[in-house]
Amino acid sequence: MPDLKSYIDHLYCPKCNSIYPHEAVAHLCECGSPLLAAYDLARAKAELNKADIAGRKEDLWRYGELLPVLKEENIVSLGEGFTPLLPLQRSGEQLGVAKFFVKDEGLLPTGTFKARGAAVGVSKAKELGAGTLIMPTNGNAGAAWALYGARAGLSVKIVMPEDAPKITRSECLYGGADLYLVKGLISDCGKIAARAVAGHGWYDASTLKEPYRIEGKKTIGLEIAEQLGWNTPDVIMYPTGGGVGIIGIYKAFRELRELGWIAGEMPRFVAVQAQNCAPIVKAFNEGKNVSEFWPDSSTVAFGINVPKALGDFLVLEALYETGGTAVAVSDDEIVSGQSELCAREGLFACPEGAAVYAAAGRLRKDGWIREDDSVVMINTGAGIKYPDVRSFTPPYLPLDAELQTP
Repeated sequence: MPDLKSYIDHLYCPKCNSIYPHEAVAHLCECGSPLLAAYDLARAKAELNKADIAGRKEDLWRYGELLPVLKEENIVSLGEGFTPLLPLQRSGEQLGVAKFFVKDEGLLPTGTFKARGAAVGVSKAKELGAGTLIMPTNGNAGAAWALYGARAGLSVKIVMPEDAPKITRSECLYGGADLYLVKGLISDCGKIAARAVAGHGWYDASTLKEPYRIEGKKTIGLEIAEQLGWNTPDVIMYPTGGGVGIIGIYKAFRELRELGWIAGEMPRFVAVQAQNCAPIVKAFNEGKNVSEFWPDSSTVAFGINVPKALGDFLVLEALYETGGTAVAVSDDEIVSGQSELCAREGLFACPEGAAVYAAAGRLRKDGWIREDDSVVMINTGAGIKYPDVRSFTPPYLPLDAELQTP
């Protein structure tokens, strides 16, 4: 199979600026920081034009030059990418925002945005010769990596909190992954996975402990820019747990600016968390560059129940550098927002996406979001993956019932 034209050049540490080759397996920097992929954007700018992308297949691999996979034979795909950017007209009118959009990631394979990171991360792991992948997860990431790992023919081991959504457990098991449940949080799962990596030499697919999941997530930003005619929205709102998505989207817009494909101000980024698990929000409000571990965390939006993110400093950098902000919403706001968004727009968002919707209303009321702003909220998954967030008991009818017009 032919080589792909990727402009990847090296990996680098955003803390100490150490450089690592991209041709070998690499996880964290020696200083403990996540590593990021760097591309030869000067050469890309001279050789690549955004018009070249227009006629390509509508999946995330259309941006192959800005992705790390070098050979086509290593691409592991289930058709992911290019999710719709939908106007939320009725919600926008209700909130007083003229240009309100949702990037609906619930339409991806596996039902969440995690498919993007899994597609690129598994593809690169395969290319680097990985045999067994292991990761801790709150559910959806593990499900995605299990299924993409199955498609790649790799062995996958998943460590998950026992109260993670049951559907994600089933995805892992159906995909042939070895699933282990833990009476604890994702942070506890991470410690178990780390011991397994040290003991067995397995490929560590933990959040930001390999550099390529973020490259899949950054395609959300590339798509938003292209879908807006290579323009930038004023605000991008993201439900933030581990923070890979917001880091990736911010990286996408920085790379696009360096390529000269977009101009003007960067979008203002908003990190949305739950009130009972809001370490990024607390750090932002205190003007800090790193967060503290959040004890006894809990929320119905299970995907953002991350008490301490390894890449917290990168999330906070994105907020500070773009004039963004961080917001925490209650579980009641999340549940009511999920119902309101679905009833008003027909969009059955996941609880994490509903958290963003609730935060948008808060920020508009406070005046932080202006009436003439263009706002993109990210719905990170399909609501049907969380069947137990809210229970309904519709009325039962006798077989001879006649319904009356109200």
